[in-house]
Amino acid sequence: MKRYWKYVRPYLPAFIIGPLMMIVEVIGEVALPKFMANIINVGAAGHNVPYIVAMGITMIITALLMMAGGIGGAYFGAKAAICFAADLRRDVFDRVQQFSFANLDQFSTGSLVTRLTNDITQVQNLINMALRMMLRAPGMLIGALIMAFVMNVQLSLVVLVVIPILITLIALVIRTAFPRFDIMQKKLDALNSTVQEMLTNVRVIKSFVRGDYEEGRFARANEDLKESSLSAFKVVILNMPIMMVMMNVTTLGVVWFGGRQILAGSMPVGDLTAFTSYIVQILMSLMMLAMVLLQSSRALASLRRITEVLDTQVSLTDEGCALPDKKVGSGSLEFRDVTFRYYKENKEAVLSHISFRVKSGQVLGIIGSTGSGKTTLVQMIPRLYDTDEGAVLVDGVNVKDYSLKNLRDGVGMVLQKNVLFSGTIMENLMWGDSEASREEIFDASRAAQADPFVRSFTEGYLTELGQGGVNVSGGQKQRLCIARALLKKPKILILDDSTSAVDTATEARIRESFSTSLKGATKIIIAQRISSVVDADQILVLDEGRIVGLGSHEQLLEDCEAYQEIYYSQMDKEVSA
Repeated sequence: MKRYWKYVRPYLPAFIIGPLMMIVEVIGEVALPKFMANIINVGAAGHNVPYIVAMGITMIITALLMMAGGIGGAYFGAKAAICFAADLRRDVFDRVQQFSFANLDQFSTGSLVTRLTNDITQVQNLINMALRMMLRAPGMLIGALIMAFVMNVQLSLVVLVVIPILITLIALVIRTAFPRFDIMQKKLDALNSTVQEMLTNVRVIKSFVRGDYEEGRFARANEDLKESSLSAFKVVILNMPIMMVMMNVTTLGVVWFGGRQILAGSMPVGDLTAFTSYIVQILMSLMMLAMVLLQSSRALASLRRITEVLDTQVSLTDEGCALPDKKVGSGSLEFRDVTFRYYKENKEAVLSHISFRVKSGQVLGIIGSTGSGKTTLVQMIPRLYDTDEGAVLVDGVNVKDYSLKNLRDGVGMVLQKNVLFSGTIMENLMWGDSEASREEIFDASRAAQADPFVRSFTEGYLTELGQGGVNVSGGQKQRLCIARALLKKPKILILDDSTSAVDTATEARIRESFSTSLKGATKIIIAQRISSVVDADQILVLDEGRIVGLGSHEQLLEDCEAYQEIYYSQMDKEVSA
């Protein structure tokens, strides 16, 4: 638990004051029954009205102090729990941001969302409950027991018989519930993943008329969560009936034996009233402790899942980088006998013995069949993945010797899946450079051939984009993503099949603009269309993770069979069209 002490330390006063203020309420809880007994035994029995009034005023003052203590304890408990959870949520989110692609592959998106929200909320609820009951429940239990023994030792034996039975029953409930809560959280992961996938891909679902299928998937995930939740809570709900049965049995026993003592004249009536109140307090304090323990069983399952995220070893870090202050300079690039596997235990490599060089300012085209490793290859450059064997060098320096920030600052990447964020077009473009002037933004947009359609919108660059850019077309989204990358002014620009949704004329104008807007930068273009890379200084042809061709268009057309097949198949399609 040392890990979590840092979330307690900044709010230590709240963690201390909250329980202490609850002690005020406990003292009042223990004192009030005794005051009531005195009123009955002394005031009512002796017809002493001034005594009754004085004790009544004392009880009112005690009740007001209890209210102040209860409100203060609840406030500081809530403050401590909410602040603890907020700081923990921030650190878990920061940890996820540090994850490499390999780390992210270990968790589903839905699972990470659940851990950042529901799991942390469970821990918050436990802390809030514990701070309010941590001293109150034991304090009430001990105080009521002492008062009960002081008033009547014989009647107190009834309680001593009931308490061990009650503790045993509660322990069985908690032991049964704990593993069920763990299963329930996993089912919640699955439901969140289903919802996230469905909402992200809702347009595909509608276009394929697969709404019924997705409703079935959701129904199954929802049913699984319902069943696991019922399985957990049908054990938990036993807690209250058990407590109430034991409370009523104990009260009945106390009234039975106490009534006999009253008839025998060995116990005042007021004492029986107070003793009954103390019995209720003892059992209520045990109920509070049971509630805390039950919440603990759920929160501990959540805490274990949170700890899994925090304990995940980030596979890509700056640890061991030899040149932490070095920045990318000219942007020259070299792959030196690179081999990579997604699953390290597999013998088959995604990329095998990849070697090539690209000089600063040159254009490298990469082409190959689907699944040949094109995207994986370029992801090695900004260290989204690390090589298993060999090395990737930028400006003659191994990319592992750069800090991740400096390396990625020097690399602009337009991913295969174009992503825009909620906000205006201007705000999205400024991801490339948050300090960019309006004129720089307009220049980048013009170079990416995005300026004309942006200005056609009523709000222009202040047009609000829906989540993921849903209110712009695929081609428009691609051009905005290219403009965002150009605004970064990278030394290496990677376009991963990022012009597939634009027409060939627009694509040609975008490539032409690179010669002016990014004249000195190294440009890597992954494409399916040969027309996209035909003018590149070099074209790299991949097949099943291996280089099968490297050279200019003319050279490959002469001596690369794989390139010839792609070229002539595309030419035949154009002729047929």
